[in-house]
Amino acid sequence: METYKEFTFEAAHKLEPYSGLHGHSFKVSVHLVGEPDPVFGWAANLYEVEKQIDEIHKILDHTYLNDIEGLSVPSLENLAKWIYDRLAEKSPALQRVELKRGAEGQAEGCVYQPAKAA
Repeated sequence: METYKEFTFEAAHKLEPYSGLHGHSFKVSVHLVGEPDPVFGWAANLYEVEKQIDEIHKILDHTYLNDIEGLSVPSLENLAKWIYDRLAEKSPALQRVELKRGAEGQAEGCVYQPAKAA
């Protein structure tokens, strides 16, 4: 079973030498995979995951991403991995994080999913 939770945030960043200071509306999709709960059927309890997402949202929303520890180069790819790493600490069912920005139909983004150890 795969369960997911989405959230959005607004933030500014710059990626020298490619861009000066500018901002985006970001959309994040957090995907959790596991055996279905025998009662509720979910792969992960979204009430618990939501608490962790709220902590991340408070750090990222309406901020300058370059100033956040671990995000001195806040590309989409680095930001997706940063979010994944923070959620993975408490969410063993976490499979991947999808991150995008831009209007529907004109968005760009990435998916971070670490390779699983064999």
